[in-house]
This record gives sequence, structure tokens and C-alpha cells, in this order.
Amino acid sequence: MKTITLYPSLENVMDDFNRYVDSFLSDFHGSHAAPASRLFSRSAGFPAVDLRDTEDAYIMDVDLPGYEEKNIQVHVDGGRLTIESAQQEEASNKDERRYLIKERANHTFSRVFQLPENADPAAITAAFKNGILSLEIKKRAEAQKRLIQINS
Repeated sequence: MKTITLYPSLENVMDDFNRYVDSFLSDFHGSHAAPASRLFSRSAGFPAVDLRDTEDAYIMDVDLPGYEEKNIQVHVDGGRLTIESAQQEEASNKDERRYLIKERANHTFSRVFQLPENADPAAITAAFKNGILSLEIKKRAEAQKRLIQINS
């Protein structure tokens, strides 16, 4: 029995995935979108994002472990959705600390997403739980799929 391997290595899988995401982002953001391999790499300092398309909304989950809700801002300006945070180290006793190793740093990021034309900027809700920011971006009612009855 002969076995067919679709992806001989994990590298090929990631290359295909990055091409798929690049294609999606160019549709979602326009042709100026950054390549997925650079945009979603952990070294880029951006939190990981999952974006799902449902019948009546887009659902976005953003990984923000270690962040506090009070330090996260989400806002819409025209058709652009911005998620940003400035996570600052507490100033108290800062001078008294003598680190032998310091790998954790202050984290600041800003991500901007161009909303699709059928998104309703006035109908966006956000929730933050267990380090995950979840956004529900409702689609405009006129843009939603509906069944049209055929009369005879």
C-alpha cells in the first residue's frame, strides 16, 4: 500500500499557511498588508489573533496573557479597528530592585485592522477573560445572507 504525503515537512505547511493568510489579509487590509510570516511572528511583539467569519458577525480573539483589562484600549475610527495597550512596570520600589536576570519587559503594542465594508462599526462588543480579548463585530443587516422565497 502506497502512502501519499501532502506535506513532507512542517516548513511546507507553514509556507502554505502563510500564503493563505497573506491572501486573506490582502483582501481584508488591501494590497499593503504585511506578510503573515512577519506580521504574526511572536518576535514582532504583536499578540496572536484568531479571526472567524460567522453568518452574522466576525469574531476576533486576541491573546493577551499577563495584560490587565484596564491597560487595553479598543477603538474604531471610520473603518479602522485599533487594539492597543501600554503595559507599564509599577514605579514603586523600582529603584530598590536589583535584578540578576530580567527577561520580562514593559509591553506596548498597537494593531490596526481595516474593517470589511459589511461590518457595523456601531455594533462591536468586547469581553476580556483569562488573558483573551474577544471582539464580536456584527455585520450590517443588509449585508447578511437571507433566503428569498420564490413565488409562482
